[in-house]
Amino acid sequence: MKSFTPTRYHLQNVCDGDEFTDAGWTLEKPRCATPSLVRTIYEKKQIDVKPADWGIYRFADWLPVRRMLRGSAAPMTYKSEELARHLGLENLYITFSGYFPERDCLMTTCSFKETEAYSVCGRLPDENRQVLVVASAGNTARAFAKVCSENRIPLLLSVPADNLDALWFEEPINDCVKLIAAERGGDYFDAIHLSNLALKSDRFLAEGGAKNVARRDGMGTTVLSAAHVIGQIPDYYFQAVGSGTGAIAAWEANMRLKGDGRFGDTQMKLMVSQNHPFVPMYEAWMQDSREMLPYDDALARSHVEEIDAKVLSNRKPPYGIAGGMYDAVKASGGQVLWADNTEARQAADLFQQLEGIDIHPAPAVALATLIKAVRDQTIDSTKIVMLNVTGGGEQRFKAGKKLFYLEPSLVFPLNPDEGQVIEQTERLFA
Repeated sequence: MKSFTPTRYHLQNVCDGDEFTDAGWTLEKPRCATPSLVRTIYEKKQIDVKPADWGIYRFADWLPVRRMLRGSAAPMTYKSEELARHLGLENLYITFSGYFPERDCLMTTCSFKETEAYSVCGRLPDENRQVLVVASAGNTARAFAKVCSENRIPLLLSVPADNLDALWFEEPINDCVKLIAAERGGDYFDAIHLSNLALKSDRFLAEGGAKNVARRDGMGTTVLSAAHVIGQIPDYYFQAVGSGTGAIAAWEANMRLKGDGRFGDTQMKLMVSQNHPFVPMYEAWMQDSREMLPYDDALARSHVEEIDAKVLSNRKPPYGIAGGMYDAVKASGGQVLWADNTEARQAADLFQQLEGIDIHPAPAVALATLIKAVRDQTIDSTKIVMLNVTGGGEQRFKAGKKLFYLEPSLVFPLNPDEGQVIEQTERLFA
């Protein structure tokens, strides 16, 4: 393990600008009347990017971590030739998070959720004795399970039963990781509700989702990778979003890069996308509403069943909160877009044909919206475009391997009894 000194930083409340010390696992400003994210203010204003063998921690100057964990890999950025030529883009850069050996990208969960997991778990205080709790639609759970298993960190995962096929691994998961599930017919929102019930016990520690600065700053390494390779901040940023946390992270990374002074002062336009017909953020954006619009539970679950990109199915994203998705897209001059399953499947096929690797449905949605933006001439084809491929290489990685699946220890109904959830989840870690 490389010699590592914990990163020096403090926190700032977005809504009022107040700055304060991180108490260890601070997720929000104490006694703040206005819902607001907090963000990190790093002591080091110019990032010193470490060699590639540091993994994700090559960006540790701008990660709120106390330690380095083993097994990490960083996103890799390269300039596209074939896809760029096909689309007529002069400066298309692909930031790939997944398994793509030819591009030196070796994330074995095949998802950029690893960037979150290694950062969040690296932020955990050494003296922590609580069990970390993470709710997920699939990819995040797989990433946290891998990181916590390899580093012996107790973890409780909550995942919809319909998404359990996402919990595949190349080796068995350590017993320190336990899985509970919301019964079939549920979605990510049901998994979040289930995890929130477990968190009523003081045995457990909320990972925090978008409120955890380590999660956002870990995801922001995609933009740091792009700027490091390109030498400047991109003009456009394309990514599919479920919670939008990655886009918020991109906006925050953009601000830090501007403050660095060596990457220009571009305000990168966030071009974020959802998988139609599950498009609650798109609907709110089109009405210029800071608040999410009403979305019937049964209709939402039906729409989730229809979409290929299940990981984009967050019904309660950090959209209107100060520093959230609405603010990020507004400040960047960007747009919220959508693509349907057919468009995304065609985009995935095109990417595999031209770039030589399979990609997940979510980044295929992002690529589909990029294709439409070029077709409709809503972006300048001469500008620098960053396509954030948030997962890929899964088919390549799985080929010829024996896989292991994490099975749930407990499956709860969609309207579970609070007392039973607390009692039974506590017993898993007795």
